[in-house]
Amino acid sequence: MKLKSIIVDDEELARKNLSMLLEEYCPEIEIIGDAGNVTDAKELIESEKPDVVFLDIRMPSGSEGFDLLESIENRNFLVVFVTAFKDYALRAFQANAIHYVLKPIDIEDLKDAVSRLVESKTAFAENPENFDTYFESIKNLSTSMESEGYGNKVAISHTKGIKLVHIEDIMYLEASGNCTVLYFADGTRYLDTRTLKIYEGILNPEIFYRIHKSHIINLDYLKEYLNEDGHFAVLKNGKLLPVARNRVSTFVKTLKSL
Repeated sequence: MKLKSIIVDDEELARKNLSMLLEEYCPEIEIIGDAGNVTDAKELIESEKPDVVFLDIRMPSGSEGFDLLESIENRNFLVVFVTAFKDYALRAFQANAIHYVLKPIDIEDLKDAVSRLVESKTAFAENPENFDTYFESIKNLSTSMESEGYGNKVAISHTKGIKLVHIEDIMYLEASGNCTVLYFADGTRYLDTRTLKIYEGILNPEIFYRIHKSHIINLDYLKEYLNEDGHFAVLKNGKLLPVARNRVSTFVKTLKSL
Protein backbone atom coordinates (compact mmCIF):
# COMPACT_ATOMS: atom_id res chain seq x y z
CA MET A 1 0.00 0.00 0.00
CA LYS A 2 1.38 3.39 -1.04
CA LEU A 3 1.83 6.33 1.30
CA LYS A 4 -0.48 9.18 0.30
CA SER A 5 1.66 12.32 0.24
CA ILE A 6 1.44 16.06 -0.37
CA ILE A 7 4.22 18.54 -1.10
CA VAL A 8 4.32 21.99 0.50
CA ASP A 9 6.78 24.53 -0.91
CA ASP A 10 6.37 28.17 -1.94
CA GLU A 11 8.40 27.56 -5.11
CA GLU A 12 6.39 25.87 -7.87
CA LEU A 13 9.52 24.58 -9.62
CA ALA A 14 10.70 22.96 -6.37
CA ARG A 15 7.33 21.23 -5.94
CA LYS A 16 7.41 19.90 -9.50
CA ASN A 17 11.00 18.71 -9.16
CA LEU A 18 10.33 16.83 -5.93
CA SER A 19 7.15 15.32 -7.33
CA MET A 20 9.01 14.09 -10.39
CA LEU A 21 11.79 12.53 -8.29
CA LEU A 22 9.33 10.79 -5.99
CA GLU A 23 7.30 9.41 -8.88
CA GLU A 24 10.40 8.12 -10.64
CA TYR A 25 12.47 6.76 -7.75
CA CYS A 26 10.09 6.15 -4.83
CA PRO A 27 7.23 3.79 -5.81
CA GLU A 28 6.11 3.68 -2.17
CA ILE A 29 4.86 7.28 -2.49
CA GLU A 30 1.65 8.49 -4.13
CA ILE A 31 1.45 12.27 -4.62
CA ILE A 32 -2.15 13.39 -4.01
CA GLY A 33 -1.61 17.15 -4.05
CA ASP A 34 0.66 20.12 -3.45
CA ALA A 35 0.44 23.60 -1.98
CA GLY A 36 2.43 26.81 -2.24
CA ASN A 37 1.42 28.50 1.01
CA VAL A 38 0.35 27.71 4.57
CA THR A 39 -3.36 28.40 4.05
CA ASP A 40 -3.69 26.10 1.05
CA ALA A 41 -1.51 23.49 2.74
CA LYS A 42 -3.70 23.41 5.85
CA GLU A 43 -6.86 22.98 3.77
CA LEU A 44 -5.23 20.22 1.72
CA ILE A 45 -3.98 18.32 4.76
CA GLU A 46 -7.34 18.54 6.53
CA SER A 47 -9.33 17.48 3.46
CA GLU A 48 -7.05 14.79 2.00
CA LYS A 49 -5.64 13.36 5.27
CA PRO A 50 -2.24 12.36 3.85
CA ASP A 51 0.12 9.81 5.36
CA VAL A 52 3.12 12.04 4.68
CA VAL A 53 3.76 15.76 4.20
CA PHE A 54 6.94 16.85 2.39
CA LEU A 55 7.39 20.30 3.88
CA ASP A 56 9.79 23.06 2.88
CA ILE A 57 11.11 24.54 6.11
CA ARG A 58 11.90 27.98 4.72
CA MET A 59 8.63 29.43 3.39
CA PRO A 60 10.17 32.00 3.24
CA SER A 61 11.27 32.83 6.83
CA GLY A 62 11.58 29.34 8.27
CA SER A 63 8.81 29.52 10.86
CA GLU A 64 5.84 28.99 8.53
CA GLY A 65 6.34 25.24 8.30
CA PHE A 66 6.30 24.83 12.08
CA ASP A 67 3.34 27.21 12.40
CA LEU A 68 1.45 25.13 9.85
CA LEU A 69 1.96 21.93 11.83
CA GLU A 70 0.95 23.63 15.09
CA SER A 71 -2.29 24.85 13.51
CA ILE A 72 -3.55 21.40 12.50
CA GLU A 73 -5.75 19.65 15.04
CA ASN A 74 -5.66 16.02 13.88
CA ARG A 75 -1.97 15.42 13.36
CA ASN A 76 -1.73 11.77 12.37
CA PHE A 77 0.74 12.05 9.50
CA LEU A 78 4.52 11.93 9.17
CA VAL A 79 6.65 14.85 7.99
CA VAL A 80 9.72 15.02 5.79
CA PHE A 81 11.36 18.42 6.04
CA VAL A 82 12.91 19.54 2.76
CA THR A 83 15.56 22.08 3.67
CA ALA A 84 18.67 23.95 2.62
CA PHE A 85 19.72 24.32 6.27
CA LYS A 86 22.97 22.65 7.30
CA ASP A 87 25.31 22.30 10.27
CA TYR A 88 23.51 22.92 13.60
CA ALA A 89 20.12 22.37 11.94
CA LEU A 90 21.09 18.87 10.84
CA ARG A 91 22.16 18.09 14.38
CA ALA A 92 18.72 19.22 15.56
CA PHE A 93 16.98 17.00 12.97
CA GLN A 94 19.01 13.98 14.01
CA ALA A 95 18.52 14.60 17.73
CA ASN A 96 14.76 14.68 17.27
CA ALA A 97 14.57 11.66 14.94
CA ILE A 98 12.84 13.74 12.26
CA HIS A 99 13.02 12.81 8.59
CA TYR A 100 14.65 15.37 6.30
CA VAL A 101 16.24 15.74 2.87
CA LEU A 102 18.64 18.48 1.87
CA LYS A 103 18.28 20.83 -1.09
CA PRO A 104 19.51 20.27 -3.74
CA ILE A 105 17.91 16.85 -3.39
CA ASP A 106 20.14 13.81 -3.68
CA ILE A 107 18.24 10.80 -5.06
CA GLU A 108 19.86 8.29 -2.69
CA ASP A 109 19.08 10.50 0.32
CA LEU A 110 15.48 10.78 -0.83
CA LYS A 111 15.14 7.02 -1.28
CA ASP A 112 16.65 6.49 2.16
CA ALA A 113 14.22 8.95 3.75
CA VAL A 114 11.27 7.22 2.10
CA SER A 115 12.52 3.83 3.24
CA ARG A 116 12.62 5.07 6.83
CA LEU A 117 9.16 6.59 6.36
CA VAL A 118 7.75 3.18 5.49
CA GLU A 119 9.28 1.69 8.64
CA SER A 120 7.95 4.54 10.79
CA LYS A 121 4.46 4.34 9.29
CA THR A 122 4.24 0.66 10.23
CA ALA A 123 5.26 1.38 13.83
CA PHE A 124 2.87 4.32 14.08
CA ALA A 125 -0.02 2.31 12.64
CA GLU A 126 0.47 -0.25 15.41
CA ASN A 127 0.91 2.42 18.11
CA PRO A 128 -1.03 5.62 17.16
CA GLU A 129 -0.02 7.25 20.46
CA ASN A 130 3.42 7.68 18.88
CA PHE A 131 2.08 10.69 16.97
CA ASP A 132 1.86 12.72 20.21
CA THR A 133 5.53 12.08 20.96
CA TYR A 134 6.42 12.61 17.31
CA PHE A 135 4.90 16.10 17.14
CA GLU A 136 6.38 16.95 20.53
CA SER A 137 9.77 16.13 19.02
CA ILE A 138 8.98 18.41 16.06
CA LYS A 139 8.20 21.21 18.51
CA ASN A 140 11.49 20.45 20.25
CA LEU A 141 13.19 20.60 16.84
CA SER A 142 11.83 24.10 16.29
CA THR A 143 13.13 25.24 19.68
CA SER A 144 16.55 23.68 19.07
CA MET A 145 16.90 25.36 15.70
CA GLU A 146 15.97 28.75 17.14
CA SER A 147 18.68 28.46 19.78
CA GLU A 148 21.25 27.17 17.26
CA GLY A 149 22.75 25.14 20.07
CA TYR A 150 22.43 21.70 21.61
CA GLY A 151 18.90 20.84 22.69
CA ASN A 152 17.97 19.39 26.08
CA LYS A 153 16.00 16.46 24.69
CA VAL A 154 16.65 13.64 22.24
CA ALA A 155 14.15 11.38 20.49
CA ILE A 156 14.99 7.68 20.60
CA SER A 157 13.85 5.66 17.58
CA HIS A 158 12.94 2.12 18.55
CA THR A 159 10.96 -0.74 17.02
CA LYS A 160 7.61 0.52 18.36
CA GLY A 161 8.06 4.20 17.58
CA ILE A 162 9.88 7.03 19.33
CA LYS A 163 10.50 8.17 22.89
CA LEU A 164 11.54 11.69 23.89
CA VAL A 165 14.02 11.82 26.79
CA HIS A 166 16.04 14.45 28.64
CA ILE A 167 19.67 14.36 27.60
CA GLU A 168 20.99 14.95 31.13
CA ASP A 169 19.42 11.65 32.21
CA ILE A 170 21.69 9.66 29.87
CA MET A 171 24.58 8.12 31.85
CA TYR A 172 26.42 6.50 28.95
CA LEU A 173 25.96 5.13 25.44
CA GLU A 174 27.23 1.88 23.96
CA ALA A 175 27.59 0.85 20.33
CA SER A 176 25.64 -2.24 19.29
CA GLY A 177 26.38 -2.92 15.63
CA ASN A 178 24.76 -0.09 13.67
CA CYS A 179 22.58 0.77 16.66
CA THR A 180 23.20 2.38 20.06
CA VAL A 181 22.14 1.35 23.55
CA LEU A 182 21.44 4.32 25.83
CA TYR A 183 21.81 3.72 29.58
CA PHE A 184 19.96 6.05 31.95
CA ALA A 185 20.57 7.16 35.51
CA ASP A 186 17.40 5.39 36.72
CA GLY A 187 18.72 2.04 35.47
CA THR A 188 16.62 1.83 32.31
CA ARG A 189 18.08 1.38 28.85
CA TYR A 190 16.86 1.72 25.26
CA LEU A 191 18.14 0.47 21.92
CA ASP A 192 18.12 3.22 19.29
CA THR A 193 18.46 2.67 15.55
CA ARG A 194 21.14 5.35 15.10
CA THR A 195 24.89 4.75 15.27
CA LEU A 196 27.18 5.92 18.06
CA LYS A 197 28.85 8.19 15.47
CA ILE A 198 25.59 10.04 14.93
CA TYR A 199 25.17 10.46 18.68
CA GLU A 200 28.68 11.83 18.90
CA GLY A 201 27.52 14.65 16.61
CA ILE A 202 24.17 15.14 18.37
CA LEU A 203 25.41 15.43 21.95
CA ASN A 204 27.28 18.37 23.46
CA PRO A 205 31.00 17.39 23.53
CA GLU A 206 31.50 19.49 26.67
CA ILE A 207 29.28 17.02 28.54
CA PHE A 208 29.47 13.79 26.54
CA TYR A 209 32.92 12.37 25.86
CA ARG A 210 33.76 9.44 23.58
CA ILE A 211 36.24 7.36 25.54
CA HIS A 212 36.26 4.36 23.24
CA LYS A 213 35.01 3.28 19.81
CA SER A 214 32.13 1.61 21.67
CA HIS A 215 31.36 4.10 24.45
CA ILE A 216 30.37 7.71 25.09
CA ILE A 217 30.01 8.80 28.73
CA ASN A 218 28.21 11.68 30.39
CA LEU A 219 30.98 13.42 32.35
CA ASP A 220 28.45 14.48 34.98
CA TYR A 221 28.19 10.82 35.99
CA LEU A 222 31.94 10.16 36.04
CA LYS A 223 33.22 9.16 39.49
CA GLU A 224 36.90 8.52 38.80
CA TYR A 225 39.54 7.50 36.27
CA LEU A 226 41.72 4.45 36.91
CA ASN A 227 44.98 3.63 35.14
CA GLU A 228 45.97 0.40 36.87
CA ASP A 229 45.94 -2.71 34.68
CA GLY A 230 44.53 -0.62 31.84
CA HIS A 231 42.57 2.60 31.57
CA PHE A 232 39.02 2.83 32.89
CA ALA A 233 36.30 5.39 33.52
CA VAL A 234 34.30 4.58 36.66
CA LEU A 235 30.75 5.90 36.69
CA LYS A 236 28.75 6.84 39.77
CA ASN A 237 26.79 3.59 39.60
CA GLY A 238 30.05 1.61 39.75
CA LYS A 239 30.11 0.74 36.04
CA LEU A 240 33.65 0.32 34.68
CA LEU A 241 34.16 1.31 31.05
CA PRO A 242 37.44 1.05 29.11
CA VAL A 243 39.21 4.15 27.84
CA ALA A 244 40.94 3.54 24.52
CA ARG A 245 44.71 3.98 24.76
CA ASN A 246 44.78 6.54 21.93
CA ARG A 247 42.19 8.64 23.79
CA VAL A 248 43.81 8.62 27.23
CA SER A 249 45.87 11.83 26.96
CA THR A 250 43.00 13.99 25.66
CA PHE A 251 40.63 12.38 28.17
CA VAL A 252 42.94 13.24 31.07
CA LYS A 253 43.29 16.83 29.78
CA THR A 254 39.50 17.07 29.63
CA LEU A 255 39.19 15.87 33.23
CA LYS A 256 41.75 18.39 34.43
CA SER A 257 39.78 21.19 32.79
CA LEU A 258 36.49 20.26 34.48
